[in-house]
Amino acid sequence: MAFSLTKVYLEKFPALRFIGKRYTNDDRVEGGFGKQWNDWKADDTYTKMKEAVPVQPFDLTPIGLMTMRGDMSGFLYWIGLFYPSGADVPEGFDSIDLPESNIGVGWICGKDENGEIFGGPPHEAVCNKLIEEKLGEFRNDIEGEGSDTYCFFERYNFQRFSEKDENGNVTLDYGNYLKL
Repeated sequence: MAFSLTKVYLEKFPALRFIGKRYTNDDRVEGGFGKQWNDWKADDTYTKMKEAVPVQPFDLTPIGLMTMRGDMSGFLYWIGLFYPSGADVPEGFDSIDLPESNIGVGWICGKDENGEIFGGPPHEAVCNKLIEEKLGEFRNDIEGEGSDTYCFFERYNFQRFSEKDENGNVTLDYGNYLKL
């Protein structure tokens, strides 16, 4: 079975600071960032990061955040958590400040083992549905006016992503920063 898009909706996020580790295309292994996720789990990096940041995360859900310029250059993949704006960044971690924004969210259901829910096609399905439903315009000013930088993310919701349904599928959330 191929992936399916089961839901789209809007959320509103305050200004946030994303804290985690930043990777480039050069860090990809077999086309993706699965190795880095496995390293985070093996090293219990989430616990170490949460203990080192003196405030609670905005959300405890693990995030794969992506930023890129409109010309597809400068792609960065981040693994970490959303924190309140201004949170201190512990040594050994990276951060990016994100503006208050609407977030267009889509749920992709499918098999995680075969990779069908990750990458371009499922993210594009979410983007196309957000456009079709007229839920907002994609932001290209994430790093400030004139930056031409887009931001989107994979949200690994504990219940939807870790508990397989009766068909052995999980659901991965894709979020896209949209104009207010």
